[in-house]
Amino acid sequence: MQSSRESLLMTKNRFGLKSVISLAGVSVLAMTACTGPAGDGEGTGGGATGGPVVVGTTDKVTFLDPAGSYDNGSFMVMNQIYPFVLNSAPGSADPKPDLAESASFTSPTEYTVKLKSGLKWANGSELDSKDVKFSFDRQLKINDANGPATLLGNLESVAAPDATTVVFTLKLGNDQTFPQVLTSPAGPIVDDTVFSADKITNDEDIIAGKAFAGQFDIDTYKKNELISFKKNADYKGLLGPAKSDAVTMKYFADSTNMKLEVQKGSIDVAWRSLTATDIESLKGDKNVRVDIGPGGEIRYIVFNFDTMPFGAKTATPDGAKALAVRQAMADTIDRKAIAEQVYKGTYLPLYSFVPAGFTGAIEPLKKDYGDGNGAPDVDKAKKTLSDAGVSETVTLDLQYNPDHYGSSSGDEYAAIKAQLEKSGLFKVNLQSTEWVSYSKQRTDNGGAYPLYQLGWFPDYSDADNYLTPFFSTDNFLKNHYSNPAIQKMITEQLTMTDQAKRTKLIEDIQIAEAKDLSTLPLLQGAQVAVSNVDVKGTADTLDASFKFRLGVLSK
Repeated sequence: MQSSRESLLMTKNRFGLKSVISLAGVSVLAMTACTGPAGDGEGTGGGATGGPVVVGTTDKVTFLDPAGSYDNGSFMVMNQIYPFVLNSAPGSADPKPDLAESASFTSPTEYTVKLKSGLKWANGSELDSKDVKFSFDRQLKINDANGPATLLGNLESVAAPDATTVVFTLKLGNDQTFPQVLTSPAGPIVDDTVFSADKITNDEDIIAGKAFAGQFDIDTYKKNELISFKKNADYKGLLGPAKSDAVTMKYFADSTNMKLEVQKGSIDVAWRSLTATDIESLKGDKNVRVDIGPGGEIRYIVFNFDTMPFGAKTATPDGAKALAVRQAMADTIDRKAIAEQVYKGTYLPLYSFVPAGFTGAIEPLKKDYGDGNGAPDVDKAKKTLSDAGVSETVTLDLQYNPDHYGSSSGDEYAAIKAQLEKSGLFKVNLQSTEWVSYSKQRTDNGGAYPLYQLGWFPDYSDADNYLTPFFSTDNFLKNHYSNPAIQKMITEQLTMTDQAKRTKLIEDIQIAEAKDLSTLPLLQGAQVAVSNVDVKGTADTLDASFKFRLGVLSK
């Protein structure tokens, strides 16, 4: 998520958009930006023309309610059906008016939006400023542990003085990220006649209430099986009319069947997540096209500071020993081996908290851990543990998810287990849980998992989106980590208008966080979609906004 800005526009040189876009070539190494026949050419693959475009995914929907989910699968659907005050058009990460006619800072702490008039929900209800105020008020009030309310930490209040005016009052002035926050998972606008003001609204009530005002309505809905989207002819926002009258989302339990169906033409597009082996083999299939987009995705391990070895609520709490465990793991894990052996170069080793390509990204973990050049160093790990008084083999209860981040997660975490245990320093109890349960259990009752896998898909294109949600005292991870000095720097960079000074602060935060290691970054990836050759538009939506737009697809 992050983008710095003084107004609605995010300039390439100042906010790092150019370098984010250039990351596509870096993340995929030898993979080209587009392989297979030309996108507009005819081919033997593809579903029957004239019907809906069919998109396959292994991602899952947690909730359709924006207050109750903060994951890629749910947000992908929200982007099709809900409007935003500001949004970004395909091919860009710049926030621009969607529901709004105009939006700007009218004082350092006031961001004023003028809405278009005559807007309607699909159910016929009026869509105006009261819905906008309602949407943000309920996010803050519900503050669900698995929702995106943490993105609104700088929002003091929302006023709707008339039907087309909304005034956001901020706690800290000159918030360089606020326009991007309005495009983020905290930003979908919902119908105040359908959604509850103080609790999560279930999917069935949202569907029955026709609470849609994006490019598409939902026609039929079988959760995590099939969604039929129907073009919303009344949509008047930034994205313009959808290029297809209908799109179907088909959900797969694993990538193997999805790969087979895109090859056969039973689905038109395979979007998240094919394995690296699948992608490599599909590059040689004349009936499909492989498109690559800029990569802001990261993979990392989260440490629960209460329940990890020597954590605050364990039988033997010891902060110094807990830190030594985290540091010894950083010394031991071989990221390059995982990137090459498991992901075949579709991911790169990640040695920092902000991925390469974002303004302010540096690599303190490469210097501080392992051999100082990115490779592991077991002797250094042994000394780290010994110096902290840890003499016994450390047992790690490490959880991962087998479906949400792709089926290669099993191979990734098997490699991590093997690397850690080969050192002789650790015994790893590796367990997996399906995403719908996993996303709840990681935070329930203070967090069920002492160490666990997560991935991150940025909400918007700025380095802060890899800092504030993770390392603030009240962070999204809910891992009981807090460092007042780092919190102070995070707060300062959010409102710093001098870009050089802000970049230096972002670098300093990464250096300080590398010493704490509340998370352990592992890998950085790219966006990859595979389409039948008669499908148009796939490459147009693989941009630095990291939003997959069904409205650009046609065949």
